[in-house]
Amino acid sequence: MKISTKGRYALRIMIDLAQHNKDEFISLKSISERQEISMKYLEMIVASLHTAGFVLSLRGKGGGYKLAKPADAYTVGSVLKLTEGSLSPVACLENPNNTCNRADGCISLPLWQKLDKMIDDYFESVTVQDLLDQHHQVVGDDYNI
Repeated sequence: MKISTKGRYALRIMIDLAQHNKDEFISLKSISERQEISMKYLEMIVASLHTAGFVLSLRGKGGGYKLAKPADAYTVGSVLKLTEGSLSPVACLENPNNTCNRADGCISLPLWQKLDKMIDDYFESVTVQDLLDQHHQVVGDDYNI
C-alpha cells in the first residue's frame, strides 16, 4: 500500500478547512496558496470531497468550501478510502469477498488479513481533529503533511 498524492492532498485539504474554520467558506485560491497544490488538481480533489458530502460549497463572491461536519467526524481512514479506494496491502483483500482461487490454501493470507485490519483500525481511529490537536501540542498554528 502506498498513499498517492491524491490521498495525501485530500487529507491536507480537510485539515486546512478544519484549521481555518470560522464558519465561513474558504476559497480554493487560499487553500491552493497555503497548501501549494495546483488549482486544477485541487478542483479535482475537492469535487470528490463535495460529491461524497465531506465538504459544502458556495458559488460566487464569498464562496468557497467548508467542512460539512465538525473535524472530529472525519477519520483519516474515511478520507483516504474516498480518494484511494482500498487501503489493503495486497490485491486479494481489496474486495470484501476474496476471489483468489488460492485463498483456501494460502498460508500467508492470515498475515495479510491481520495487517489489513491493523491499517484499517489505525486510520479509522484518527480524526482530522486529532491531527490538529496533536500538531498544536507540538508546533503552533500552521500544519503541513
